[in-house]
Amino acid sequence: MNVGIIVFPGSNCDRDVAYVTRDILQQPTRMVWHQEDDLSELDLIVVPGGFSYGDYLRCGAIARFSAAMQATALRAQQGKLVLGICNGFQILTEMGLLPGALVRNRDLHFICDRIPLTVERSDLPWTRQYRAGQVITLPIAHGEGCYYADEATLAQLEANRQVMFRYCSPSGDHTEASNPNGSLHHIAGLCNRQGNVLGLMPHPERAADALLGGTDGLALFQSVMQAMVLA
Repeated sequence: MNVGIIVFPGSNCDRDVAYVTRDILQQPTRMVWHQEDDLSELDLIVVPGGFSYGDYLRCGAIARFSAAMQATALRAQQGKLVLGICNGFQILTEMGLLPGALVRNRDLHFICDRIPLTVERSDLPWTRQYRAGQVITLPIAHGEGCYYADEATLAQLEANRQVMFRYCSPSGDHTEASNPNGSLHHIAGLCNRQGNVLGLMPHPERAADALLGGTDGLALFQSVMQAMVLA
């Protein structure tokens, strides 16, 4: 599985993803500078967390115009797998590769914590090594992670089963108290209609090594590897 991780000025989670795909999973991994425009050899493109171009205008608003992201959009249209984590999720929504937007957290505070999530489905390449309904724990670290979309878009997301992860209580209940940032429908991660583009605010790459206190995120990357083998 050839993995490419896009590097923007301001990225700070790109090496964390590379540690998982290259060092833990032993997969060929290439750091892709934001000015590159040929991603044709890649099976998985990761748009990592961080603060692309400083996020001075609006999260992801500048990164969406980079050459690497234009090439990523082309690969997504060709059915290749694209994963956006945190700032990467924000960039994918700015580009329209995923619907909706990520806005300021409900309480207007930056949140850094470990939170439980339900895995909503396990029949796509991203989550085959989880169980539908499984509760996992992943870190979050964001100030603009509140998912927003209009009612029509939310209805389409639910009807098409595009919600992949929801914030929940440790017992798996979707209560107001278990929603850390006010995301509508408790949405923590979603995919496009075709299922080949995934965005999520939690950081699976920070929960892939037992030395860091948890490995619930590793199954996401292993699921993609499994999908590549079966393809």
